Amino acid sequence: MTTDASPKGVPAPRSGAAAGPPVLGRRALNRALLARQMLLRRRAMPAVEAIEHLVGMQSQAPNPPYVGLWSRLEGFAFDELAQLTRDRAVLRMVLMRGTLHLVSARDARALRPLTQGILDGYLRTRLGEAPAADGLDAVIAHARTLLEEEPRSDKELRTLLAERFPDADAELLGFAVRCRVPLVQVPPRGIWGASGLAKHTTLDAWLGDGEPPEPSVDALVLRYLGAFGPASVQDAQQWSGLTRLGEVVERLLPKLVVFRDENGRTLYDLPDAPRPGPDVPAPARLVPDFDNLLLSHTDRARIITEEHRKRVFTVNGIIRATFLVDGFVHGMWKMEKKRGTAVVRIDPFLPVADADRAALADEAERLLAAAHPGAAAYAVEFTA
Repeated sequence: MTTDASPKGVPAPRSGAAAGPPVLGRRALNRALLARQMLLRRRAMPAVEAIEHLVGMQSQAPNPPYVGLWSRLEGFAFDELAQLTRDRAVLRMVLMRGTLHLVSARDARALRPLTQGILDGYLRTRLGEAPAADGLDAVIAHARTLLEEEPRSDKELRTLLAERFPDADAELLGFAVRCRVPLVQVPPRGIWGASGLAKHTTLDAWLGDGEPPEPSVDALVLRYLGAFGPASVQDAQQWSGLTRLGEVVERLLPKLVVFRDENGRTLYDLPDAPRPGPDVPAPARLVPDFDNLLLSHTDRARIITEEHRKRVFTVNGIIRATFLVDGFVHGMWKMEKKRGTAVVRIDPFLPVADADRAALADEAERLLAAAHPGAAAYAVEFTA
């Protein structure tokens, strides 16, 4: 499938060239991704709208989404997200790839049924052939009652399940509950500056009665393309953890435009989604730990080299905070507060030009002021 005119920033095929989808180079894909991710320019919009545009934000740790929104939104205040969490307008729960995400309440209801199959697969792998899924029904029902009485930690839940089912493996029962029951991590977990043990209740108990949206994998794929495209079927599967999305894309094809990357992979996109040219300037940006910017494509060359990916992605599943120069990952950074002083330490992988160094320092100073307004002093340090 081809378009009648080349999209903005994409050169038209040369006269006499074989017909086929336009080719998008690495920099063109980079600029498209940054535009969708609100990292080419900050956007002025409510935080909950930004979270929905991004189809949730990975939140393996509770604080990174605060930084991710700050880097993307004009005038974002950390208190805005904290209040949304208290008001139950946003919440943290296991969704895409079977990992914790920060999503709106509306998306929690819409996305959780679509990702149940991922968790079912984890459970089948852990259980093997026995006990049969039907044998867990009594466990799940009892766990729901316990979690809806009051939020409980994993350890608390395992202890109570062991009392009721003394002959079973309490660890395995707790894992089964996490896979089968939509669970929400409740505040103070997820509130910036607060601390507390992770405790859970059920999604139904947390949000109360409400008409759930109709789950739609077609809508999920379209939203993914809006936030991460142009992308391949494999990219969409990498981001979501779902399989057999080729059938979905085939069904959606009349609504899409088609490209190829420099390696010949077929990429799909929304016709009206932004695709800036490869030479559009990209500002320095601080990207938090676990950000989906780095996790949502099988081929991550559009944002990070393989050499640098190995330094950012640790063997125990930690995805370190990174910074962008000219749109690509250029190094890592870390924010700390000790003895009243808030510090951002910037660790470049490559030399940083003076102008980019100044831009990064400015970003870091403004982040420190937003994240730690009560600090006695601020500092930005570059490693050698």
